[in-house]
Amino acid sequence: MKTQNIEIRLLIALAMLLGGAFSSSTLRAQAPSVAPAAHFTERQTTENQAEIETITNLLNRQGDAWNAGNLEAFMEAYWKSEQLTFSSGGGTTRGWQATLDRYKKGYAPPKEMGKLKFGMPEITLFENKTAMVLGTWHLTFSDKKIREGNFSLVMHKLDGKWVIIHDHSSEKKPEEKKSEEKPKPNADPGKDIPSTTIEDSEK
Repeated sequence: MKTQNIEIRLLIALAMLLGGAFSSSTLRAQAPSVAPAAHFTERQTTENQAEIETITNLLNRQGDAWNAGNLEAFMEAYWKSEQLTFSSGGGTTRGWQATLDRYKKGYAPPKEMGKLKFGMPEITLFENKTAMVLGTWHLTFSDKKIREGNFSLVMHKLDGKWVIIHDHSSEKKPEEKKSEEKPKPNADPGKDIPSTTIEDSEK
C-alpha cells in the first residue's frame, strides 16, 4: 500500500506539470455520445479497447449525473481520498470532500448548473494501469450563455476500478472567445480569412 501511495503521488505530480503545459480546462460535461478516440503507448489489444470503453462509459455516467443535478453522483468518478487533486483557476484543491464542496459552491442549487457536454476525448493508456484523458467541456445555460474550456485527467485503476486521481481544468474567458471570432486584417477584402486561434488560459 505504501508503494502504491508513492506511485500515485508521483503520477499526480506529473499530471500537475502536464496540466500547466497544456493550459487546459475547468469543469467537464458529458453527453452520452463520447466517441473513444484513443492513442496507445503499448500494442493495441482487445484488452486496451475494453479499458478505453470502460473509461468512456465512466465519463458518460459522470455527465449524466451532472445534467441530472446530482453532484454526489458526479463525484463518484473521482478517487475518494485526501490525495485527490483538482487544479483550476491558478489554484489546487486537495481531497475528495474539498473538491465536492468547491463544485457545490459554484453550481449547487439554487444556482443553475447548466447542461454539460464533453467533446474530443483523447485517451492514452500506460502500462502501469494509468490513463491520461484530454478533452473539452461545454456548459450551456437556459439563457443561452455558454461556458467552455479544456480538461486533462490522470486516471488510475485501483482495486479494479478506474478513478480520477488528478483533474486539471481551465475555462476560456469571454474576451478570448471574441478574439477567436475576429478575422485578421486582409489586404484583399474579397477573400475570407480564418479566425485567429487563441490558446486557452486558466480563469
